Amino acid sequence: MLQDIPTPTLREARSCVLETERLTLRRPTLADVKAIANLANDRRIAENTRRLPHPYLQEHAVEFVRAMADGQRETVFLIENNYTPIGVVGIDWRAPDAPELGYWLGVEHWGQGFGTEAARAVIDFTFEEFDAEQLISGARVANPASRNILEKCGFQWSGVELHRFEALGSSTPVDCFRLSRGVWSSLKSWGNSTRRER
Repeated sequence: MLQDIPTPTLREARSCVLETERLTLRRPTLADVKAIANLANDRRIAENTRRLPHPYLQEHAVEFVRAMADGQRETVFLIENNYTPIGVVGIDWRAPDAPELGYWLGVEHWGQGFGTEAARAVIDFTFEEFDAEQLISGARVANPASRNILEKCGFQWSGVELHRFEALGSSTPVDCFRLSRGVWSSLKSWGNSTRRER
């Protein structure tokens, strides 16, 4: 249950900064609203992300940042490369027995390995700081790049489900994946993780 997750740990997680070889992951603030809205306001992102509306306005970004500051259901990081926001990555705790990894990147940052690098950092952080035994995630069947990120992170395919996408206004098939703590530990011992906490 959500109440089993130590609340101070979730609060601490929201203020934590993670660093990788090329990226800094930190809590989004109201100062990031314009950058988030500019990145997220692209139909190609919204159509591959279940909860992003399209068009994505600054008001949506304000609501998002405030919800992340007030709520205890998600651990979310703004992804920065050279101090420039490029996307968002996080864990949704609404199903505590199966926390869900989610992420999106601005289109101009696709295909450079940033998604994999950010996802690995958050996976590593989650398994080190929380008692979760597994993570779940998903990618639209029509989005092989996202599926590739998950597979590079060690996620294993677990089936196909229909999920509703806000920007599409309908449900669409999603490849579902799981990553166990044991599999992640094995991958980590082979040098899969590049996270450094600040």
